[in-house]
Amino acid sequence: MPALAPAADPHAPDAFVALAGRHRWSARLAEIARLVAAGPRAGKAIRQQYAIELALERLRRTRGRLTGATDQQLAALAADAVTLAGQLAPAGRGRFAAALSAALAGHATLAPLFHLLRTAALQRTRGFTVHHAGLEDGAPFDLLLRRGDVEAELACAVVSAEAGRLVHRGAWYRLADRIDPDLQTWLAAHPGRYLLKMTLPHGLRTGASGAGHGQAHDDALATLHRRINSMLQQHRRSEQDAALVLRLDPLLLLAAQADELGLMPRLRREFGPEAHLAVTTAGTGVFVMAARAGQEDDVAAAVRRRMEEVAPARLTGTRPGILAMFIEDTDRDEWRSLRERLELEGETRHFLTRGAARSVVAVTCASRLELFGVGAPDAAPDGELRFRNPGHPAARLAALAPAVLSSN
Repeated sequence: MPALAPAADPHAPDAFVALAGRHRWSARLAEIARLVAAGPRAGKAIRQQYAIELALERLRRTRGRLTGATDQQLAALAADAVTLAGQLAPAGRGRFAAALSAALAGHATLAPLFHLLRTAALQRTRGFTVHHAGLEDGAPFDLLLRRGDVEAELACAVVSAEAGRLVHRGAWYRLADRIDPDLQTWLAAHPGRYLLKMTLPHGLRTGASGAGHGQAHDDALATLHRRINSMLQQHRRSEQDAALVLRLDPLLLLAAQADELGLMPRLRREFGPEAHLAVTTAGTGVFVMAARAGQEDDVAAAVRRRMEEVAPARLTGTRPGILAMFIEDTDRDEWRSLRERLELEGETRHFLTRGAARSVVAVTCASRLELFGVGAPDAAPDGELRFRNPGHPAARLAALAPAVLSSN
């Protein structure tokens, strides 16, 4: 994608932290550190979830030394945030401050805010005048784009890939960390190489969706942990009911390095991209857990469902509308697969035929890879996927073409 700034300001991360409030920033970093300490696998996922926050803090501590494309990109977006806050009228500054405060609380991250900033920067590079109508005017959409005498509304929205998975990655990491000490003890008494295959027809979810659901999900994790332990302690090779299928077999992958780093690529090739994998070692013993849901993941369908919610709620219908979808909680392999297998394209084009898309002239999709300035083939070549709605009256307007022409 085009550079967001001719040269990112190395002091921008520090200015951004000052904008957020140093006390609030320090409290957020302390909370992230506490979450990271929960376990090695869950901690790695937390570091990825809060990668923007951690990168900005690293840049602050290294006094703005920008060492790569991602550093440049994040510094440029931090600078955009500071500049925008200074340009907004008092009401707009209040909305911006509220949005920034919310992004640094609870389970939220800075990714949605930085997606908004990056989307605005991207449209400016394409020749559009960009007005932050959501912040400045309280409009339901985020950006008002102008080019020549044509205007378009743009709404930024976020959807987690977890919404398309029955087995949430976050829940899997918590289970693997939780059961790891027990598996090490069991391996010490039963040295060998083992593979525990599990099918979870009802799924396995994280506990971040609210107090009631959260407790139910935590209980499900505890129950699964207990059942795996019971099966191993009673020397059973299998267990099955409507909610769970467990089978313990010898691990037949030979000549692989006996740790998670060495085994994981081979396990991934063996079990496919949707499997949830974990490796525990003790001495020469190796214990692999491989889990699947009762049905295939459908991340693209979850994205479509989110589009159907956002379009009628956020676009007024008085101008051509653009949905800028940000797909969270997806990794390089999954993101490439969603694009290469045309899953996102298929679901988006299905959405564009429905009544909810009546005001939508185009949909764009991006992930953290595009947000972080990662290049192709891992990221979309033009900084986003774009899908034009050929049935919209404004679809062929030359003034809108840079923002709406399909990217493939």
